[in-house]
Amino acid sequence: MDGKPETVKAYAEWLKTTRNISVSERYEAYYESVALRVKTDFEKSDFWVQLLENLENYDQEYQVKQGYPLFTSKFSPEVLTKSFESFFLKTFRKNVLENVVWPNEPNGGWFLPANWLSRINDVVRTLFVVKYLDGVKFLRSKIESICKEKSMPCETHLEAREEGYYAVHLYVRQSFEVPKIDWDTESVVFLVEIQITTQLQEVIRKLLHKYFEQRRKAIAKSEEKWQWNYRSQEFSANYLGHILHYVEGMIMDIREKQKEQLT
Repeated sequence: MDGKPETVKAYAEWLKTTRNISVSERYEAYYESVALRVKTDFEKSDFWVQLLENLENYDQEYQVKQGYPLFTSKFSPEVLTKSFESFFLKTFRKNVLENVVWPNEPNGGWFLPANWLSRINDVVRTLFVVKYLDGVKFLRSKIESICKEKSMPCETHLEAREEGYYAVHLYVRQSFEVPKIDWDTESVVFLVEIQITTQLQEVIRKLLHKYFEQRRKAIAKSEEKWQWNYRSQEFSANYLGHILHYVEGMIMDIREKQKEQLT
């Protein structure tokens, strides 16, 4: 197969014919067992246990400082695993859709079974939803402090995408003992993703989740920029994200001005 795969099915065939890699039900079951093991061990880790124990204190500290709660009253973070379908789609994006040097390997090499579990950075992930925009950086600093205290490598990215997506992504690097496909075990370093976003951004993310998933699978890109096509789905969805972020910034500005008037 010489052409660029345009579908997930064609990508699976490309892996088979060019890399001798057959993604079978057995491999899918193996992936799920590894993801579950990492999730379970992460939930038992000192880092995660301490973070959960500290949340009430963080909420109180923020409330004393800002006069508002950090979280919604019913918020409780949950550790999730990425489905194999989403995981495989992400390797498709990394190897093909986002590979600007195709047919050569992407920067850092091909994402293949020998390395892709440790290179895909959200096999295990969790999400924190704060009420207001300044709560994102507040909580980020608290999580980074725990990482520093426990000497755990942690990468932080402030996401602000053209598509109207805003969130902080932290990647905590940790080694886990996981099963090999032959049911022996090995130590693999994983990046566990911790997202922090606001209540408004989470609402729009849920509303548009299916749309973004379909968009990620598309290899063909329109020659016309979405910013000029006001009837396109991209125009409505992307600008809605930017508008909400602007509104959240204005809320912060009003809050700070009110505090200045009271002092």
